[in-house]
Amino acid sequence: MESHVDPGPIDKSLLYDQDNHISSAIWDGQERGVLRCHEHTSMLEHWKLTPKQIELVEKAGFGYFRSIPTIILDNSLISALVERWRRETNTFHLPVGEMSITLEDVALILGLPVDGNPVIGPTVRTPSIVCEQLLGKVPKDLNGGMLKLNWLREFFSKCPDDASVEETARHTRAYLLYLVGCTIFSTTTGNKVSVSFLTLFENFDEAGRFAWGAAALAFLYRALGNASLKSQGTISGSLTLLQCWSYYHLNVGQPKFNEEPNQGCFPFALRWKERSSGTRSKTNIIAYRKALDSLQHYDVKWYPYKDLDSTVIPEDINSNLILRTSKTMLICFGKAERHLPDRCLRQFGMLQPIPEHPQKWERKIPALDQGLDFSKEMEVELKGKIRSEIREWLERGFYILEDEEGVDESEYMEWYENITRKYVGRPESLESEFQRMVSAMRDIENIADSLPMAEMVSQDRKLLGEVKSTLQTCFNDVVGNSKKGRCKNAVKRKREGG
Repeated sequence: MESHVDPGPIDKSLLYDQDNHISSAIWDGQERGVLRCHEHTSMLEHWKLTPKQIELVEKAGFGYFRSIPTIILDNSLISALVERWRRETNTFHLPVGEMSITLEDVALILGLPVDGNPVIGPTVRTPSIVCEQLLGKVPKDLNGGMLKLNWLREFFSKCPDDASVEETARHTRAYLLYLVGCTIFSTTTGNKVSVSFLTLFENFDEAGRFAWGAAALAFLYRALGNASLKSQGTISGSLTLLQCWSYYHLNVGQPKFNEEPNQGCFPFALRWKERSSGTRSKTNIIAYRKALDSLQHYDVKWYPYKDLDSTVIPEDINSNLILRTSKTMLICFGKAERHLPDRCLRQFGMLQPIPEHPQKWERKIPALDQGLDFSKEMEVELKGKIRSEIREWLERGFYILEDEEGVDESEYMEWYENITRKYVGRPESLESEFQRMVSAMRDIENIADSLPMAEMVSQDRKLLGEVKSTLQTCFNDVVGNSKKGRCKNAVKRKREGG
């Protein structure tokens, strides 16, 4: 029966890139396994900022973001989510419908501004000159305009208490470049960051007028799209955002807490910093894939933030949230990605009608040759495709979606069933599930038998005995019931045949 299951899409007009998607390879038995996840936050704690530096970081728009600690990544969960991402729509295609990471998620989970100037700067023709001007130092191995993160940490992680204004500024620029390079703009090159971002931190007040959250989302969309191709084995960008988004929205892979998490904190990523102690999640990608393939509506929190304390959201972030349903273009230097809230309106407490097919768009944007005063000279400097992409962002306020009346969501689901990829993994037969469960119970039994009971104290021996007894009872029940079922089926087939 398994071979006759059609995973979809039945109508291929929307998911036109299905042949290149990782789900096609998995369906054909070509497992990719777990992605290599590139986010390098563990060394951020080595940076010691002075009060003056913290003030400059806040001016630049990263005051809330810098408070987020390292959150242990669940690579298997991230990999399973990527298998459900579609770059044709910039959404996850799940059994319950489309969902996505939106501007609202970025603002609330990371505390980054999602309104402001697009993150585009001048083309860096001579990276060494930029480093000399803005950092006062030039690394020896500055190749391809990429700067090593460990070089920044080595020379700038400790700003002297008696540092001059310029020296403090240089150390702070280095910190900000390191911060974005190991988080929201992390790359698959490992521990490098583009010098292009350094130019945006020349003036801290101007840096604070950029829509960093929108750029982070554009960067992550692109990273998800690339990683969803069967030819890829790595992913970068803000994986903390991706994982926390999943924790908030899906009842899959959520960590357990040693104690009730603090609800009154901002950014909302901080809610997940107190995950239970112990080793990284042992759940494998196959189990996560199966959970996502069988996801039900009761496994989803469409709008989780309504249950959180809204009074902790700072006013400067809260005022940005008007853009949460803006159908606009997100820009980050050479990356332009569409923000399509019309495909996931249930995440904003709205009804979901059938959305329009998104227009195909060119994902490459050349960097600008000159720096711009975005408020005055944008239209003069931008040419060709650049102009249309930027203009769409500048007009973002005109494309804010509102709830529609008379929407029948059953029509949406009927349409969705035809255009989506229903399964990533092949549906497993009951017999296969039974064999896998029996095998797992055998493994547990073997582990229990291998433990040296003679070396244990009496209480531990008693507990181990109870575990083995319970396991044996369960095993007998499962195998016994299975044998009975098979006997009944055999008798039934014999009668029917006779």
